[in-house]
Amino acid sequence: MSQFINRREDVVTEAIDGALALSGGTLARLDGYPHIRVVLRSDWDRSKVAVVSGGGSGHEPAHAGFVGRGMLTAAVCGDVFASPSVDAVLAGILAVTGPAGCLLIVKNYTGDRLNFGLAAERARAQGLDVAMVIVDDDIALPDLPQARGVAGTLFVHKIAGALAERGADLESVAAVARRVAAATCTIGLSLGTCRVPGSPREARIPEGKAELGLGIHGEPGVEQIDFAGARGAVAVMAERLAAAMGEGPHVALINNLGGTSVLEMSVLAHDLLASPLGARIAHVVGPAPLMTSLDMQGFSLSVFPADAAELELLKAPVAMPAWPGLCEARPVAVVALPAGLAPVAPAPSEDAVTRAFLVGCCNALIAAEQDLNALDAKSGDGDTGSTLAGAARALIAAVDRLPLADASRLLSAIGQELGQTMGGSSGVLLAIFFAAAGDAASGGASLNGALRAGLSRMQEVGGARIGDRTMVDALSPALDALDAGLPAAAAAARKGAAFTATLTRAKAGRATYVNARQLEGHVDPGAEAVARLFAHLAG
Repeated sequence: MSQFINRREDVVTEAIDGALALSGGTLARLDGYPHIRVVLRSDWDRSKVAVVSGGGSGHEPAHAGFVGRGMLTAAVCGDVFASPSVDAVLAGILAVTGPAGCLLIVKNYTGDRLNFGLAAERARAQGLDVAMVIVDDDIALPDLPQARGVAGTLFVHKIAGALAERGADLESVAAVARRVAAATCTIGLSLGTCRVPGSPREARIPEGKAELGLGIHGEPGVEQIDFAGARGAVAVMAERLAAAMGEGPHVALINNLGGTSVLEMSVLAHDLLASPLGARIAHVVGPAPLMTSLDMQGFSLSVFPADAAELELLKAPVAMPAWPGLCEARPVAVVALPAGLAPVAPAPSEDAVTRAFLVGCCNALIAAEQDLNALDAKSGDGDTGSTLAGAARALIAAVDRLPLADASRLLSAIGQELGQTMGGSSGVLLAIFFAAAGDAASGGASLNGALRAGLSRMQEVGGARIGDRTMVDALSPALDALDAGLPAAAAAARKGAAFTATLTRAKAGRATYVNARQLEGHVDPGAEAVARLFAHLAG
């Protein structure tokens, strides 16, 4: 699969220079490309303790993205997932260390420990005061003699950097950093591996599984578990964290491993706060990409029991956009709907036949969800099935409060329900359809006449006509044939849906943005939904 890189050998240096060019002059780098890749503050005057970290690239924005006032003084960048050399680390130390000394923050990987450790020894031999803190926050492998350093390292960066910025001495900064590192716990989970630049993705995690406790370099985790959605994933991780963390309120860091969407990360944040662990979380950093693993579709959770002083250090402002800041976890605030917007619902009534009819139609749409999404992916955004299925589920949930024994009021109530629960233009159009049909039925029109009136109003507002490649291509002929019976209406709907596959130009909906080659031979998903619904009714 293609990637947005030029040459594999240049990806790190070009990425660094791209970031530096857009830093507003706050960052610079040492000379020495490509072997020495050190990003440092341009305003650094060596009067305070320098805080230096780094490691392999591929974890962006860590580590260079956290260089700036209040966090790191410098970051030493290695190749992707490879520790920087001793000379590169030493160059970083020498460039920023003054009389106040330097703190190295190192993740607990053998290469990082050796290269940073030897560089520290060489710097000390030159008379510099250098301390080193090893971060080993990963709890996924409890029997491992030396746990890995992962996203919890960001707590150490932030607290040590803020303390150094305030002028604390090296001994104090190092002591606090070690305390934070010792108290931090992290665990990660992913649905897939990452893709190293220039290499194919390893297919190690099968569909339906998630890997728990994998490292930030894509190395295998402690186990593969059945994936049961976001809530299930968070529950497993929260249980492991709860067994390892201490007492009292904690700060949680919700880290995107690189390939998880913002929408998914917000769901994960919701599920974490709603989990049993949520009651122990007072503050949150993120959700955000902080310590990534290239494009891995996963996330990690880190927890740290910050005291009042450490909370202040975490809250201290920084200029780096990669740091999302610290926020307090609070209950969701809910404001009442404005006056006049809350709908007046008709009194519910029961009719067993109508209930079975309505629920059966809804289940037919739910069963077609994946097929309709696949069709929509050919000509739209791939969500028609989910949109209709979501509306169907909402109707089933609302069936007990619907006026099932009054056809005209039922049509209007369905329109009202769809207007509230169904998103996108299709939700509005179907709400108009049922509202107009309800109005016509209350005026004495037959059911078919009411549905025709609904279609007419929907076309008037939406503008779609036969041949425009929409659901109208199936719905209009089906309603025309309805007086001849449901089998005739189903046949007409199927013929109309098949007709849309011959149309290479859409005149309404998202398919208007799709070229003819992509449309040809594919049935419009809205028309297909209508055809399937009438097939169910005729069945």
